[in-house]
Amino acid sequence: MERGLLWLPLLVAFFWLAWQGSREYKKVEAYRIWAENFDRAKYDIYSVLAQKGNDITWGKPTVKGIVDLETFSLSDVSNINLLIDDKAINIDELPRKAKKIELEFVFSETSTSHKVYVPFTEIPLAGEWGKFLQGELQKIENE
Repeated sequence: MERGLLWLPLLVAFFWLAWQGSREYKKVEAYRIWAENFDRAKYDIYSVLAQKGNDITWGKPTVKGIVDLETFSLSDVSNINLLIDDKAINIDELPRKAKKIELEFVFSETSTSHKVYVPFTEIPLAGEWGKFLQGELQKIENE
């Protein structure tokens, strides 16, 4: 009986890990199906982000699918900043560590005058998306 009590926490941990893995798999599958409609998309535990043409869509992944979806046009955006710990940084000089990573979309005054913050878990991924979207924004401004 003593051995059984020693193995019980390990058994509980195994089932908890299996349950968490199942939940994450469901989130990724929901994302995969959702992302098929876009030209470019990203997934992480904080948010999903996708681009189709000039439209950017982002939301939060859940087991039941993508929720809190918001879509906006890059033509309404005046600036895109990479925020590391709430400070705008140069995308070409990325730090190694951060507590909070976000892409900030600043809208032009002619459209809704607010900002959208899309969270990321990885600095390099946020940097790649920031560079790409800034390039797309430059193309739109040059047209």
